[in-house]
Order: sequence, then structure tokens, then C-alpha cells
Amino acid sequence: MFDYLSKNLGKIFEALKKKGVLTESDINIALREIRIALIEADVALPAIKHLIEQIKVKALGTEVLSSITPGQMIIKIVHDELVSMLQSDKADLKLNYTTPTPIVFVMVGLQGAGKTTTAAKLALHLRQKYKKKVLLASTDTRRPAAQKQLEILGKQINIETLPIVEKDTALQITNKALSAAKFGNYDVLIVDTAGRLSIDEELMLELNAICKIAGPQEILLVADCMIGQDSVNVAKAFNEQVSLSGIILTKTEGDARGGATLSMKFITGCPIKLIGVGEKVNDLEEFKAESIASRILNMGDIVSLVEKMKDIVDAKESEKLAKKLQKGKFDMNDLLAQLKTMKKLGGVGSLIGMIPGFGKLKASAEQIKQGEEMFKRQEAIIFSMTDFERRNPKFINPSRKNRIARGSGTSIQEVNRLLKQYFDMNNMIKKMSNIDPSNLKRLGSKFMY
Repeated sequence: MFDYLSKNLGKIFEALKKKGVLTESDINIALREIRIALIEADVALPAIKHLIEQIKVKALGTEVLSSITPGQMIIKIVHDELVSMLQSDKADLKLNYTTPTPIVFVMVGLQGAGKTTTAAKLALHLRQKYKKKVLLASTDTRRPAAQKQLEILGKQINIETLPIVEKDTALQITNKALSAAKFGNYDVLIVDTAGRLSIDEELMLELNAICKIAGPQEILLVADCMIGQDSVNVAKAFNEQVSLSGIILTKTEGDARGGATLSMKFITGCPIKLIGVGEKVNDLEEFKAESIASRILNMGDIVSLVEKMKDIVDAKESEKLAKKLQKGKFDMNDLLAQLKTMKKLGGVGSLIGMIPGFGKLKASAEQIKQGEEMFKRQEAIIFSMTDFERRNPKFINPSRKNRIARGSGTSIQEVNRLLKQYFDMNNMIKKMSNIDPSNLKRLGSKFMY
């Protein structure tokens, strides 16, 4: 996401940083190039005009022109204005209990935007982060197997779905879902509504009727980033008809330009609350303007990275590893745990863009694929070892290597590479084993990451 825009803005800022002093002419040229980069990234023209005007006012101030690091000052101004354009004081999900439970979220959007999958992702997000008991219900009686799809997704993530009753209308399903959520003491009811290939009067009448019955605290539009500015037009139309409370952007991992993300909130006035960053059920993140702006400008996104790690890494396992490190011990089971953690975090491809300064080093799709394949093969090698071999890799002789390679479907060279990787790590850990014990728990946490 934002690869195209990040690359173009990076070139502009690199040129500015090389100049010792910036003139007004330099700034005007840079602003023109920024405008072109935003246009090519498919950002809406009104949003571009607003952003450029705000940057220009601050960039032409004496603070920048007389600064000893004018290039860095321009980057900060662009960053701050991006944050200002993207952020909203209404971006948090409405999960307070000033109203009787259940809190109701209604999901709306066009067919194909990923609405049903996003409903399941949102349910999992609410349970994992906010400890909410969630009920899912589908009122989509038009798309074949739509209700069954939500039921299957619910089973995969162990979240209850409203039982399917043939020939029930959307309004009957809404009433049943409300009753089931109340009697089942659910905290949140998520209603997945029907979509269309385009917005029509029948769709809007049904949505308004559902919302009248459900009285939702949130009406969330699920918008597909891959359709660019069309998604902005869809958001405007839905907002005019049903008064959206927020937007969830999907398929952002496949949107290299990112124009819809930068335009959506400015054009519609609706806050972006969540973004889908992948196909897995836990690939849903709360939208943070600061993080998005930092990633656009290749400043990384350490906050999101740390939060992601905190959700994935087991605190008990981290403490257990710390104790082993204190004794200078680290075996193949520990290395396997690291590989599994990397997989849970989405692999190198999803993490590298979050690390400051690493945006330029983003791997190609082929390189990411090769990296993921390497992780799988390394896992297979360790799984092919006996318990004794995992705990005592130094006893893995040529005969054992040959057996491990055959059992894992890899080569002896790959087994040797993994063993070398292990021994290098183990030697480093032994050297560090006399570190102050008070620091080892923190060190263990870092290794788990």
C-alpha cells in the first residue's frame, strides 16, 4: 500500500535534503512535484488542492526557509498535514455502554467489497482486543450461500452466528438477531447486510428499514480500495442515504497507489475506522492517521509493529525463553518458535514497511514468496528432527543430516545452512549469558519478536 506514492515522494524529498538552503522557487517546484505525485496516486483533486495549500502556507514560512535542515522541515510539514487530513476524533469504535446492550454494528457496502469476510474479521477483533462477546447475523437473502459463508467463517473463529432459517426476510432476520443477542447476553451484534453491483433504491430502502429496527451505534461502510476513486463515490452515495458512522477499507494490501485512502475521509467527512491488510482472519487493523502518514513518507510504523507483536507474542513463552537465555541455552525448539512467530506476524514482507528507513528495501513479490518458502522449508527440517536432535543439534552428524534432508524433502545443503544459522545464534547467546539478569526478560521478549 502506498508503494507508488512513497517512491515518488521519496525522490522529491531526497532532492530537497541535498540542498543546504531552500529558496521560495525550490519550494514551489517541490510542491508542483508533490501535486503530480498525488494525482498519479489517484488522490481526489479536492483533497490534493487542500493538502497543497496547507503545505504551502507552512513551507513558505521563515521557519523553513531559514532552517539549517530545510528538507527535513518540509518532510515534517507534509507528514503533519497528511495526519491532519486523515485523522478524526470519531475514529474509535463506539463500544461504550451508555445504551442498553447489545451494541449493534450494521455493515453496508457493494457486492464484492469483502463485507462478509470483514464482518467476521471485525467480530474476531472485538473479541481479541476488547473481550466482547459477539453475535454475527447475515440479512443477505439474495446472494447464494451468503448466510452460509458467514456461518462457516463464524465456526472458523469460534464466534456464534444466528441460525439460518430458509425464507426469512431481511427484516425478520434483523428482529430475530436482536432478540437472540439480548437473551444471549451478547455485548455486540454485527449485522451483515446484502450488497448490490451498484447502488439502487431497493437496496437503500432495505438498509434504512434494517437500521430503523436495529438502531445501530455504528453503520460501517466496507469499501474496496482496489477500485480507486470509485470507492470514494460509493462512500458519498451511501453516506447521503444512510448516514455512515465510519468506513472500513478492504484490500489495502493490493492497492499500491493508496489514493482512495487519502481521499475518503476528506471527501465524505466520515472517519476511516479500520483497514483490512490481508486475507487472514486477523488481518484487520484500527486506522491510525499517524501510522499511515509515517508509512507513506517511509518513516516506518513502529507503533503498529509493536502492537502486532504484543498481540502475537506469548508473555509466558517470552519469560520461559529469557530463563533459557540466562543459562546460555537455545535449542532447535526455540528456533522453531521464532519461525512460527514470524509467520504469525505475516512474514518479512508485511513487516519491513513498518521499520523506519526500510521502505526503500521493500522486497518484490517474488522475493517475498521465496522468503516465505524458505520459512516453510526450515520448519520442515526441524520437524524432521528427533526430539533428541532438536535439543542437541551438535550431535547431528552426516548420517543424521541425510535422514533429516530426506524426511523434510530438502537438501543436505539446506540442513547445513539452518544448522549454521542456529550455531551462530547459539554462540552469540552464550556470549550474552552473563548479562545482568534484570535485562534478560526484555532480551527474551526481543528474541520472541
